[in-house]
Amino acid sequence: MKAFFTKHWLKITGLITGAIGGYLYYYFDGCVSGTCPITSNPYKMIFFGAIFGYLFFTLFEKEPKKNIENNSTVEKE
Repeated sequence: MKAFFTKHWLKITGLITGAIGGYLYYYFDGCVSGTCPITSNPYKMIFFGAIFGYLFFTLFEKEPKKNIENNSTVEKE
C-alpha cells in the first residue's frame, strides 16, 4: 500500500486538491437558483474539480527514462 501511494502521490494530491477547489467554487460562486446544471450541485462540482485537479497535476509528472539500446522503458526506483 505504501508503494502505491509513493508511486501515485501526485495524482492523489491532484484529486484531493481539485475536489476541495470544486467545493469551494460551489460554495462561494455557485449558482443558488438551480438553473446552472453544474455549479448548482455540490457533488457535480466536487467531481469536476477532482477530474480537473487530476489532469492538471499529471502535467507535472516525469516520464520514465527510455533505454536507447533496448527501446524499453526503465522506471527509476
